[in-house]
Amino acid sequence: MSQPCRAVIIFCKVNGIDYEEIKVHISKGQHLTPEFAEINPMKQLPAIADGRFKLFESHAILIYLACAFPGVADHWYPADVFKRSKIHSVLDWHHSNLRRGAAPYVFNTTIAPILGRPLNPQVAAEAEIILSSSLSKLESFWLKGNGRFLLGGNQPSIADLSLVCELMQLEVLDEKDRTRLLGPHKKVQQWIENTRNATSPHFDEVHRVIMLAKERQQHQRLKAAKNEGGSNMKRPLVSRM
Repeated sequence: MSQPCRAVIIFCKVNGIDYEEIKVHISKGQHLTPEFAEINPMKQLPAIADGRFKLFESHAILIYLACAFPGVADHWYPADVFKRSKIHSVLDWHHSNLRRGAAPYVFNTTIAPILGRPLNPQVAAEAEIILSSSLSKLESFWLKGNGRFLLGGNQPSIADLSLVCELMQLEVLDEKDRTRLLGPHKKVQQWIENTRNATSPHFDEVHRVIMLAKERQQHQRLKAAKNEGGSNMKRPLVSRM
């Protein structure tokens, strides 16, 4: 389910990097165990162990994979220092903008009850402001020009993969809510589709877990609406006489 984990896994699959996936269940607190802390003392996901070398933070992991494994196409993390620096600027912007909006918004409107946590409308409202602003910046600045990907490129970089995986969590929202947020941003929608196509079929394979979560959420909403409708039908009519 983790957005940055999905980005790392897709990158490995697309580039033929052999790996063993170890699932860590956040809902069960497995990321808080002493065993996991040996891999990542910060007790967050994702983290990797390549032999004796251990690394955490998804952006750092993507950079390491792009540099350490032969056969990774240059467009993912270009050797050109100017292009590489631009990618770093997007990745840094991501953590202080898009991620600060998308993750808490989805958590506090949809995911929290699944993890036994209460929804927080105030945090969701604040996160929506950041998310909407970030989507506008993506549309007007990072995706300006005729390129199909960030920074005007015609092939994806690790920045495209990281940011698109961030936005894919919006799939679990109510469809009206998702349309309200993404609907005005046609370039962003096309960019998401371009990234999906460039990493096919692995993109859809890895995001299957998100689509299953989306189906469960839709089922729960329909069930809740049906129950609410039934309750309304049972309410006694108040006479106007």
